[in-house]
Amino acid sequence: MNEGRGGREFIERIKEEVSNVVVGMEDVIELLAVAMLSGGHILLEGIPGVAKTTIAKAFTKAIGLSFFRIQLTPDLMPADIIGSVFYDQKEMEFGVRKGPIFANIILADEINRATPKTQSALLEAMQEQQVTIEGATFSLPKPFLTIATMNPVEIEGVYNLPEAQLDRFMIKVPIEYLDRDNELLLLRRKEMGDFNSVAEIMDGKDVLSLMKDAKEVKVSEAILDYIYEISSRTRNDERVLLGASPRASEHLLFASKSLAFLRGREYVIPDDIKELAPYVMSHRIILKAEHAIDGFNSVYLVTEILDEVEVVK
Repeated sequence: MNEGRGGREFIERIKEEVSNVVVGMEDVIELLAVAMLSGGHILLEGIPGVAKTTIAKAFTKAIGLSFFRIQLTPDLMPADIIGSVFYDQKEMEFGVRKGPIFANIILADEINRATPKTQSALLEAMQEQQVTIEGATFSLPKPFLTIATMNPVEIEGVYNLPEAQLDRFMIKVPIEYLDRDNELLLLRRKEMGDFNSVAEIMDGKDVLSLMKDAKEVKVSEAILDYIYEISSRTRNDERVLLGASPRASEHLLFASKSLAFLRGREYVIPDDIKELAPYVMSHRIILKAEHAIDGFNSVYLVTEILDEVEVVK
């Protein structure tokens, strides 16, 4: 491994390219990179108009991977995503028509508009990196990343994501309004026509090489204990109905290795865990109804736990 230089250079170049089309999204770009390098999936949650789709498309273009956007709607069927079997009259035989899921990066736009049956079509792809069409199994391209977007304020024509599917997302990122300076910058650049296209700075082989380097980042026994203690606290807190799963611990481990790699280190430090835990843990935790009041939510719970748990050296 190149002493972390590859990771630092990668994230700096990605941020530079994606900033050609968005402003004030450096943290989101970094989390997208963490998910990709870790082999995870990411859920972007925010109201319409905060550039969720734009940043996903720009990120994909910059890293030179195949991409397909799926607009989720209530009438979309599983076969519309994974594909189906058809009869070829010319060849007089059955064939398989592969769906849009067969790309390196899938943008599942407004995922909560799809029915639970259609949402479940993504589960096998996200977990096993394969799909089953009429009993036949097909591997998906590598790397494979699902970027899903979700509008948290709509209540009509939307469906809750099953807990099993939420648990498949390594990271959930709330996309907020831009602050004053960044929104003014956005307006100035729009007025001047100062937004440019995104250039392709690498290809699939480069991405796979970076993923391999990120896996080589070292994690001490103390950090492993730290991750377990955080997860364990979510399961034993009296305010919690459902705590973080072992998969959440695994995702936090892999994400922290990728973040350390992007920061130019060959080892994970506690600050990596603290920075990522709210994004990795919060969407997997369900609070008891009597405690989910007065603005208290799972993000605050994870933050409390992080303040209380110390790393044992």
